[in-house]
Amino acid sequence: MKLILKLVAGILIGILLGFFAPDPIIRTLLTIKELGGQLIGFTIPLIILFYITSGIASLPKNSGSLLGKTVILSYGSTLLAGSLAFIVASTVIAGISEPAAAATESANKLTSFISLEIPPMFGVMTALATAFLFGLGISVTNSKSLKALAEDGRRIIDLLLSNVIIPLLPFYIAGVFAQMAAEGTVFSTLKTFGLVLALAIFMHWVWICIQYTVTGLALGHSPVKLIKNMMPAYLTAVGTMSSAATIPVTLRQTKLNGVDESIANFTIPLCATIHLSGSTITLVTCSTAVMALSQHIAIPSLFEMMPFIMMLGVTMIAAPGAPGGAVMAALGLMASMLGFGESELALMIALYMAQDSFGTACNITGDGAISLWVDKFAHREKLPATEQAEQ
Repeated sequence: MKLILKLVAGILIGILLGFFAPDPIIRTLLTIKELGGQLIGFTIPLIILFYITSGIASLPKNSGSLLGKTVILSYGSTLLAGSLAFIVASTVIAGISEPAAAATESANKLTSFISLEIPPMFGVMTALATAFLFGLGISVTNSKSLKALAEDGRRIIDLLLSNVIIPLLPFYIAGVFAQMAAEGTVFSTLKTFGLVLALAIFMHWVWICIQYTVTGLALGHSPVKLIKNMMPAYLTAVGTMSSAATIPVTLRQTKLNGVDESIANFTIPLCATIHLSGSTITLVTCSTAVMALSQHIAIPSLFEMMPFIMMLGVTMIAAPGAPGGAVMAALGLMASMLGFGESELALMIALYMAQDSFGTACNITGDGAISLWVDKFAHREKLPATEQAEQ
């Protein structure tokens, strides 16, 4: 919550400075934005490489068909949530938002004091393909040295995020909004901000209700009671902004919904890593809004957007524990698949961080529904064996 307040302060200060500050101060903020943007761009492929490699290599082994069912249910939930979010967002946001106005001639003269380019070591897709190759390879060969390398790399990137990039974000965002204020495009952007955040949270609850209504009716439970039992986990996630930190509460409430203890102990920690429906709803909704505000990016059709949604569900696997980890891991996809530039990526960071806790809460609340289905499948698999033993 302190980070959210800092980001809001960065937005307000950036707008005020953009309107009233002399050019040297604005150029100082633009310099911070330039350096921060280069550092983020350099780090994105490393985030994808180390986090996805470590995440795939750390998936439970020897779990049989239940592991496959859990992964399929989680990924399916993420895809459906993202698709629904895009359909709603593209209809609602595109109908009321206005593209940003062109920058004024005087604003075009404002540039960073330093022009520094830090090219990444490799591209986003190269990082993604390498992560899958080594993640699956480590899982098959059980290579302890490569797994340790991936985990050590993840810890290093996590330290960079927690100690450098995340603390830098308020200044980075201030630079972005100072530039927009100087260019005269800030008010059209802010007009859409509130709607996007409200729409994302509304879609979270729509998806939670869909998950538990379908689950409850199919498995013979009361949807209202299931959701009510999961509310302590939802509220805990809103406060912690972390799926991992909420696992103890999610486990307790999932067991209260009737899930076998062994199934809950298996599915909840796994889903905290791979089930990201809430984060996907937010990223899809916010990216649609950013495209609507942009002058050079058109909102695609659902068919054209599906590859991006499908890749989101994979790229955010084992997203960093730092606040905003999902959006940091997804920035590369937005740049390569949606054509986002530095300004669009900065808006995505600001939008996502403002509601990160609610997206996380949607993620972990849905984990309880996944566990109920896996518990049902587990009982079905045990039933034939029990009948055979009795015969």
